[in-house]
Amino acid sequence: MTALGLLHPGHFAEDDYPRIEQLLGSDIRVDLVHTDPGEDVRRVGTLLETGLLERLVPGTERLRLAGAEAVVWACDGAGFVRGPQGAHEQVRELALAAGMPASSTSFGFVHAAAEIGVRRVAVAATYPEDITDLFVDFLRAGGIETVAARSAGAGTAAEVAGWSEAEVLALAREADAPSAEAVLLPDTALHTAAHIPALEKDLGKPVLTANQVSVWEALRLADRRVNAPALGALFTREPIVQV
Repeated sequence: MTALGLLHPGHFAEDDYPRIEQLLGSDIRVDLVHTDPGEDVRRVGTLLETGLLERLVPGTERLRLAGAEAVVWACDGAGFVRGPQGAHEQVRELALAAGMPASSTSFGFVHAAAEIGVRRVAVAATYPEDITDLFVDFLRAGGIETVAARSAGAGTAAEVAGWSEAEVLALAREADAPSAEAVLLPDTALHTAAHIPALEKDLGKPVLTANQVSVWEALRLADRRVNAPALGALFTREPIVQV
């Protein structure tokens, strides 16, 4: 059994994680601990407060006692708004407090893009434009070029959590560009776990979403690679060739 620990602000789209756990198989457990999200407003200042260590550290003890092998801060915006250096400091302090490897959804996107071998992406973001721009900057620092971006301008996580599959697909289509090798949908408040196959079929390319990437990043830290095609290209491993 591999136990993964996720710190998740609030209760938005949390049901994505049991779905992902089920698709991964019986020997993977995803433990979710909720942190204090503070005010539900999509502004830089509030996102910085959401990611304060004093809000995150208390949850690490619960994950440690549950047997988690790695911890991921599963809140995209409250990671990348700090910039690459601030986000590195955030996960470093989280690892020290938790006593286990740590990362965040923001770094998960960078590592996942490398995993599937893409360098040029389209960003389909629910955020206001200024927050989307900070995500694009974060990706650039990780060696990923954003060739197109779309900001939906949603002001709260509660609003995003109520989006339908049709709304998610519409945003992805609007953001996509022919030169993009993959489409990225940040925001862990957005339900995407059930929509990834449909998104990839419609767009004809890999799709990386925040909740999908959060769990994949935790698996990467735990040194597990899982074949789960229902979770998209990121979880589709090449078959072993026997000679």
